[in-house]
Amino acid sequence: MSGTIPSTGAAAVPGSRLHELVDLAREPSSERRRVLLRELTDHFFGSTPEAATRDLYGDVLGDLARDMETAVRAEIAARFADSPTAPHNLIRQLAHDEAAVAGPVLAASPVLTDADLIGVANAKGQEHLAAMSGRTSVSEALADAIIARADDQTLGTLLANDGARLSRGASETVVRRAQANPALHQPTVARKAMPADLLNEMYFVVEARLRQQILEQNASMDPALVESALAAGRDKVALEDGALPSDYSESLAYVQELRAAGQLTPQMLARMLRSNGRTAFVIALGQLADVDFHIAHQVIERREIDALAVICKAADLDRALFLTYAVVLLGSGQDAMTHAHGYASLYQSLTRDAAGRTVRFWRMRRTAAAA
Repeated sequence: MSGTIPSTGAAAVPGSRLHELVDLAREPSSERRRVLLRELTDHFFGSTPEAATRDLYGDVLGDLARDMETAVRAEIAARFADSPTAPHNLIRQLAHDEAAVAGPVLAASPVLTDADLIGVANAKGQEHLAAMSGRTSVSEALADAIIARADDQTLGTLLANDGARLSRGASETVVRRAQANPALHQPTVARKAMPADLLNEMYFVVEARLRQQILEQNASMDPALVESALAAGRDKVALEDGALPSDYSESLAYVQELRAAGQLTPQMLARMLRSNGRTAFVIALGQLADVDFHIAHQVIERREIDALAVICKAADLDRALFLTYAVVLLGSGQDAMTHAHGYASLYQSLTRDAAGRTVRFWRMRRTAAAA
């Protein structure tokens, strides 16, 4: 038996035959039912049925299609997928069918309500969720339902859809998942509607290419939007500080003494770093750039040289001083110098404005802790 619906050759069936077709739909012959399915579909699109009549079409078409092979049901779904007058009951039935059938209506049907879509999201698998994730418009409620059950591939599809609206809570969930999974780094950073404070939480976990994208987005942001983003995230950002180094108190006193004497200069920081006064260096660097100690400590301990460039540029330090810090942290040798030259180019291209905005997001952690 062929998987396509044979054409009856009729573009439309006279309205007086609708009830006759309904009676014939009880026909047990599978071949005859397929012919009737095609004939009723042609009849539907050749007329403008009212709501009550559409429901009747939906009931009959649904009954006819239910026992047909997948290819036949998929053809029906494709024909009705983007029709704004498609019978709701038929479309809802097709949406709960297997993915090959449901996909077109889940992706495009304007007839499906949020409640319909959320019901599918709660009951079906990843192929159904992925189809809904690509809809022209995805409400916050539907996005919540998708995110709750989506695997990383489906979540990536949703994030890439500019028509999908994510609530603040959903965006936070996405960032938490993305921080733990490199497969989600790219779609999370690339999402245009990602709140700026959450985007900047991705900075320390993504690769250099994506860090650069974050810096570029920070640079292009309206200052008023920066303040708005900071305010939105301030109550949500949790401070996860580790224990302070054993020499923290002693080093802090030393830095404060230098500051009081007017000797806390960028050149002094270089001497601290060379003499293994790393805790004092971190404290002083944080004070110069107004960055929280724990963020500065993370940057130095992990030798995050690109993040160090952001801190130094925000503090308006000379490039030569930044390179001095970088070379000392990277260690001696030809390899260190090679990397340093690459970071010199990064420092040159980084604007102070972009660095300053980025540091302001990092600084939010300290503000949240003090609140």
